[in-house]
Amino acid sequence: MNILDWKTKQNNVEVPFCPARVVLQDFTGIPAMVDFAAMREAVRNAGGDPVKVNPACPTDLTVDHSLQIDFSKCAIQNAPNPGGGDSQKPMAKLSPLKAQPRKLPCRGQTGCKGPCSAGDSSRNSGQFSAQIENTPILCPFHLQPVPEPETVLKNQEMEFGRNRERLQFFKWSSKVFKNISIIPPETGMAHQVNLEYLSRVVFEVKDFLYPDSVVGTDSHTTMVNGLGILGWGVGGIETEAVMLGMPVTLTLPEVVGCELNGTASPLATSIDIVLSITKQLRQADVAGKFVEFFGNGVSQLSVADRTTIANMCPEYGAILSFFPVDNVTLKHLKHTGFDKVKLEVMEAYLKAVKLFRNDESSSGEPEYSQIVQISLSSIIPYVSGPKRSQDRVAVNNMKSDFEACLNEKSGVKGFQIAAEKQNDVVPVQYEGNEYKLSHGCIVIAAVISCTNNCNPSVMLAAGLLAKKAVEAGLAVKPYIRTSLSPGSGMVTHYLSSSGVLPYLSKLGFEVVGYGCSTCVGNTAPLPEAIRNAIKQGDIVACGILSGTKNFEGRLCDCVRANYLASPPLVVAYAIAGTVRIDFETEPLGVGINGKSIYLRDIWPTRKELHTVEEECVISSMFKELKEKMEKGNKRWNLLEAPESTLFPWDLKSTYIRCPSFFDKLAKEPVSPHPIENAHVLLYLGDSVTTDHISPAGSIARSSAAAKYLTNKGLTPREFNSYGARRGNDAVMTRGTFANIKLLNKFIGKPAPKTIHFPSGQTLDVFEAAELYQKEGIPVIILAGKKYGLGSSRDWAAKGPFLLGVKAVLAESYEKVHKSQLIGIGIAPLQFLPGENPTTLGLTGREQFSILFPQELSPGMTLDVKTSTGKVFSAIALFENDMEITLYKYGGSLNFVARRFL
Repeated sequence: MNILDWKTKQNNVEVPFCPARVVLQDFTGIPAMVDFAAMREAVRNAGGDPVKVNPACPTDLTVDHSLQIDFSKCAIQNAPNPGGGDSQKPMAKLSPLKAQPRKLPCRGQTGCKGPCSAGDSSRNSGQFSAQIENTPILCPFHLQPVPEPETVLKNQEMEFGRNRERLQFFKWSSKVFKNISIIPPETGMAHQVNLEYLSRVVFEVKDFLYPDSVVGTDSHTTMVNGLGILGWGVGGIETEAVMLGMPVTLTLPEVVGCELNGTASPLATSIDIVLSITKQLRQADVAGKFVEFFGNGVSQLSVADRTTIANMCPEYGAILSFFPVDNVTLKHLKHTGFDKVKLEVMEAYLKAVKLFRNDESSSGEPEYSQIVQISLSSIIPYVSGPKRSQDRVAVNNMKSDFEACLNEKSGVKGFQIAAEKQNDVVPVQYEGNEYKLSHGCIVIAAVISCTNNCNPSVMLAAGLLAKKAVEAGLAVKPYIRTSLSPGSGMVTHYLSSSGVLPYLSKLGFEVVGYGCSTCVGNTAPLPEAIRNAIKQGDIVACGILSGTKNFEGRLCDCVRANYLASPPLVVAYAIAGTVRIDFETEPLGVGINGKSIYLRDIWPTRKELHTVEEECVISSMFKELKEKMEKGNKRWNLLEAPESTLFPWDLKSTYIRCPSFFDKLAKEPVSPHPIENAHVLLYLGDSVTTDHISPAGSIARSSAAAKYLTNKGLTPREFNSYGARRGNDAVMTRGTFANIKLLNKFIGKPAPKTIHFPSGQTLDVFEAAELYQKEGIPVIILAGKKYGLGSSRDWAAKGPFLLGVKAVLAESYEKVHKSQLIGIGIAPLQFLPGENPTTLGLTGREQFSILFPQELSPGMTLDVKTSTGKVFSAIALFENDMEITLYKYGGSLNFVARRFL
């Protein structure tokens, strides 16, 4: 009824939501599965049947966060003798695996420019990095498959060696738990696997159909919104509750309808459209709301565009951005290998329940809380420059803007060229021909597929434009330094499979390697004749690239103007040879039979791009992933793991330990105990993040966690990270509040320290908490505004709980973290509006007593007394009866565990 009455109830009532499935990545998945294993142990000890403890909700766990770059072909990291010592000592000797680099022989094709060597760090640095197993790796010169690179193999060996205990635990979990699927390492990233393989769109269970929906612990979970799947990211504790059959409780949200209409400029790429929509949604203030797209403009967006827009939710603050299933979605699913019969059933079902978007009619659109209109016609392509990436210039204003820069005084945009010299022309002889250089001439053009230009559509657009240009008889002047540096071998693979790579090469855009090149200034010197001509005429020559950096002088000391542009525009400007061109009215050049060729004549349409992308790229990528999912990989398949109902905990393990969350498991809830004479463990300020509370990075050598690991016989090289050790509560408890940037007001400077007041000692936070627990003294935390900002890290609640924290008293909370505190059994209390420790005269050195009544109610006010005699009120932030129930049971894990008794 609350949902049906959404107009008056939105933002005011809580509604339960049971998703169809759960997606975990391994950093959050390891503590979840450890908790399940511990729950089996606790249920057995309490007289229950441990076999009954299984996820109730279908769960997929992707092991994708454990890879570290121990070996790299980065020129800087592998530079000879970077830190003294034997410069001939191979990198592999740093590894206990003793893997030696092997030369990969060239296949002997004609026109060879050198050996295809993955072990040689002197050329094409990083050219074969980060390839996934079973993906063809191509020689950049011959475009023929070569053996898998040694760098990848060595990193994968290190990953399996370092994380063997964790991986064996995951393997055990996959064998003994029902409803859980483990996707092994080397398969892919969680959000990509979720999007490309795990998504069902419509579930079919025993002839019962229902929409696919998902919650995940990965911030990119919203990508599946682009496939018509309702999904978003939640915290680890909430995820565990959902796995155990509990609903996600959320405030009934506002649903903003985003109407897309009009037609985007033919020159606008997917990146232009995505960034423009993101910017406009940010300005529309959709934070904390659901967004649903409708209107005739939606059909112009490919599924890749839609998933990218949905993935940008954190940028504009929405919980999710939903694209209903339509004909574009169905066509995409067909290319990804979806069964034809399933697609027909899916289409019929979605249309029957009115969840299918009609491409041809906008009538009958749903009602929304508000509507934001975005005209695609207003989206025009931009370039950035000529000296800073933040200075955007509309392509249709490029010529006039550059000429204005010639006039301006030297500065962030100006070049201060005298008016009488702005049209100077300098003739130059190069390779037997005469060319004329003038202000604005292009001398460097680089297509790079890194960072914001990794979307397949923009690279394919460059390739298709090159194909049409060559067929029309256009060429790039030979003195222009052209290059193509893909971000990975996969980019070369789909450029090759789509048939456009030879045309890029014909225009001079040959693959030069797979690493940072032009955008970091690694450009081959310009021909001497060109350099001399530029200097002789004081010419403002230009470079244009599809990277991210374009500072003055970065590409070459004689190239003063540098622009960032999309890959197809880089090719277009290279053909034109100058930035002083109006693409609308001036031709790129003269083609076959003396015909003037304009940019509009060779620019690929969005329909052409979508067709090539779906048929050449998407189908190939999904086929590869499907094979990997079905076959697994040799290391994972050979990994041994026990098959016992209960996990055989190894007391010597430093990765996997049975946590103490269920030590006091009882069949009935208990009334909240008063918190009496509690000391303040930490007195914190505003905007304390979950990373301050529970860091995920490296383990500092002087930390409490490091002392624990050292006592276990480990060296600093073997510490790994807090993220990798989330299955060991001893490490994670010691790592709680261990961030070196933590600012505790008791200490007065950033440090993971606090004061143990009974003794007056300054100690590590863990050591102080341990003393308090031995003395039987409860502890609380004082904090300012927005306590718990950042990623929803479950150990940011579990860690304080195991330190003995009974309550947090703050001015305000990040909502997700507040829910996690309740979910683990910590009371979140909030100062009354306008009050804080300073206004109340609190120092944090007092002892605090908090009395809980027998019957709690949502949002009730509690009295807080201090040892100095001060009394003030605080709000107990329990928003509904369910949260109160969870708190009484000692958190959601204990609440659910009691069901199995």
